[in-house]
Amino acid sequence: MSELDRFVEDPARRERAADVGDRMRAAGVEYVYVQHVTVTGRVVGKGIPVEHWQDVADSGVQMVYGSVADLAVDRHGRYLGYPPEASELVSVPEPDTYAQLPWDRRVARVFGRLFRNRDERTDPGGVLTSDCRGNLARQHEEFRRRHDGLELRVGTEPEMMWLRRDAAGGVTGTTRPDCYHIEQFETLRPVTLRVIEYARAMGLDMIQGDHEDAPGQLELNFNYDEVRRNADRLVTYRQICRQVAREHGLVATFMAKPFGGLSGSGCHHNMSLWQGGQDGVAARDGDGAAPEVSARRTGGVNAFLDTAGSRQPSKLALHCIGGILEHLPALTAIGSSTVNSYRRLLDTGFWAPVRANWGVQNRTCAVRVSAPGRVEYRSVDAMVNPYLMGSALLAALDDGIAHAVDPGPPQDSSAYDDPGDRGDRDGFPPRALPESLGDALRALRADAVISGALPGDMSRVYHDVKRAEWERFLAVPTAWDVETYLDCVP
Repeated sequence: MSELDRFVEDPARRERAADVGDRMRAAGVEYVYVQHVTVTGRVVGKGIPVEHWQDVADSGVQMVYGSVADLAVDRHGRYLGYPPEASELVSVPEPDTYAQLPWDRRVARVFGRLFRNRDERTDPGGVLTSDCRGNLARQHEEFRRRHDGLELRVGTEPEMMWLRRDAAGGVTGTTRPDCYHIEQFETLRPVTLRVIEYARAMGLDMIQGDHEDAPGQLELNFNYDEVRRNADRLVTYRQICRQVAREHGLVATFMAKPFGGLSGSGCHHNMSLWQGGQDGVAARDGDGAAPEVSARRTGGVNAFLDTAGSRQPSKLALHCIGGILEHLPALTAIGSSTVNSYRRLLDTGFWAPVRANWGVQNRTCAVRVSAPGRVEYRSVDAMVNPYLMGSALLAALDDGIAHAVDPGPPQDSSAYDDPGDRGDRDGFPPRALPESLGDALRALRADAVISGALPGDMSRVYHDVKRAEWERFLAVPTAWDVETYLDCVP
């Protein structure tokens, strides 16, 4: 049997698919989105009438391979990732991701697992290696096997901005850039409460939030969980924000740096490795989602905690920090994945990292021990594809553990005070992060460990898409070019 056949024929999955069909009929669902996530984090898919659910659950839906690359072309008109004559992938619904859309309960969504077509000459029905979500599930399982059951749990901090369009087509903030200010938080109260309402209905355990220090910038947090579940919830959260923006006539943007001289939008990844634990299902009103959608992994032993109770993380956590620092330039190509990302990193002093360093509660560092037993990766912004980021972090952690990488001492001083080639005042080497998407992509290509987290077609497709983005940027004159050079007489 092919991987596709094994996945479809799994008895437990077939039972869950039948149960979801019963739930949808009882709830009055009429239409279902079968969706997957592209290499850039975009959600794509097909919609099916609910009466065809069982057929699709058994056979999947087909879309062109290029759908994993946004069906985009480069500046020469060449399709990215896969040529137009390539075959069609098969997206098979995962029933345990079923959830009704709370803004229109006639519609539901499921995530799909992607496979090669059954009619392919090579590896028919095999896993599609450019499926970022499927890759993360497989890579996490392999990590567990290699490290005696250790699993990665992640909590993300999804900063983003709520803006308005002006008459000229530009955008302005809905609030003032006053961090933690309840008055500014209150201004966006209708937005915040609607996002929380929808998020709870779709399985997110919302825990806290605040107004950040940019115009209209909110951070609404949900509880941490196993790495793939957290990625699913981050994607769902973004879809919720876009829906709420439609309802309120606003723009919900995840752009890393809309405004110069103000903080950008990060998406810090807080992580820890755990041994053991169990799934619990949060109590929710109604029956609008599969139980697994609101399930959360709790309990077990946090392997990042120092058993002696010191301020330092455990030896295992230090090796993991070492692995992240060792591969930080390549990781930056995944976490800071757009041309605009580097506006955030280069606008020094606004909480974004600038050096390959770590510290304990030092927010100027790329890696921060943010709490006992918890490590925060900060060179990542709101445009991140969380599945690719999860895979890349697993690879860095694995390498750090396997080679017992020493991260060196933590940095206590501000990384922003580093005087360049002389090293900073603590004596650390001035190792800077990549300064552009082009630099980061070169670092990724040169790093066998992090490139290995993008298996098979994924590495090629990601580089194809991102290199095309970088080249388009380089080829387009900007307003800055005109302002700087128009009247220049050499």
